[in-house]
Amino acid sequence: MSGAEKLFENKIKALLKENGCWYIKYWGGGQFTRTGVPDILACVYGHFVGIEVKSENGTPSPLQLYNLRKIHDAGGFAILLYPDQFRIFENLILCLKANNMINAEINYDLLKERWLEWK
Repeated sequence: MSGAEKLFENKIKALLKENGCWYIKYWGGGQFTRTGVPDILACVYGHFVGIEVKSENGTPSPLQLYNLRKIHDAGGFAILLYPDQFRIFENLILCLKANNMINAEINYDLLKERWLEWK
C-alpha cells in the first residue's frame, strides 16, 4: 500500500469512527487470510459496507472486483473508493446514519459506477 493510499484509508476510518460505525481493517496478505477481500469491512447503522481503498491511479484486481460484486449481490454496499469520490462516500455514510435510504441509494449508485466499469 502506498503512502497516499494509507493516508486516504486513515481518512476513511476517521469518518467511520466519527459517525459511530463499526469497522475493521482487513489485510489479505497473511497466511490464514483470503486475498481480494475489501480493505475495510464496516457495519454502518445496520448495513454491511465493503470498501476497497485505492489511490488516484490504483487499479483493482479481478479478485477484488469479484468480491465487490458478491457483496453487492448479497445486498451489501460494495465500494471501490478513490480520493475524488470521498464526498460522495461521506454523503452515503450520513444518509445511512439518518436512515435516508433514497439518498443513500443515489450516492451508492454514483459510487458503484466506478467498479461496474471494470470488466
